[in-house]
Amino acid sequence: MWNEFNIKTFVAETIVFRDGVYCDELSTLPNAPINKNYDLPVHVIYVGEIAGENNLEILVGADNQKVCVSVNIKIKKPAFFNIFIKNAGKNSEVLSHVMLENDSELTYKCDAEHLCENTAVLIKNKILAGKNSNSKLMGTAKINKDCVECRSDIAFSAMTEAGAKIDFMPAQMIAAEPISADHSAGIYTPKENQIVYLRGAGLSGAEVDIAMREAFMADFDLF
Repeated sequence: MWNEFNIKTFVAETIVFRDGVYCDELSTLPNAPINKNYDLPVHVIYVGEIAGENNLEILVGADNQKVCVSVNIKIKKPAFFNIFIKNAGKNSEVLSHVMLENDSELTYKCDAEHLCENTAVLIKNKILAGKNSNSKLMGTAKINKDCVECRSDIAFSAMTEAGAKIDFMPAQMIAAEPISADHSAGIYTPKENQIVYLRGAGLSGAEVDIAMREAFMADFDLF
């Protein structure tokens, strides 16, 4: 997974999807709600190329469970991609890294719902928007009544090529006092000193563009 899709792997129970299809041979757990507590983190891996409508549902019902989500997908034809996360496990956390490379038309929506107190759903989204692509990015965090002391974050960061169009639509619905509830969206632009440094190291203009693109997509913290 690391070599092919730039996915950081670690010792965990796994639920793996390739090109939108669940892979039994690469998974140690079924594609089902996580209603049992495991000694290891659960790592949901979603990689490959998608088109049309695709859904990823992550339902956590076990207490004290860590769930990590790694998404690395390419969009070369029009696609809809939806991630639905529901956390009903007390003291359980869902940490998500979503990397999207869009060279076509993409509508992406991530919904994070807290169904119990002391839950966490933290989603970092990055998109590399190719030339003349169109991307609509939506994120909604919902903390239900009596679900106190939750941690919620949905963050978007984009790097764009010429002619790319991006719409960000983050939202929050909070009915209980959280520890934190954040959302953000921004466009990443390489700094002039970074470009000068790379050109001074002997890279051509095209090579600098490739290096900055790879650095942007790879710059995720470890879980």
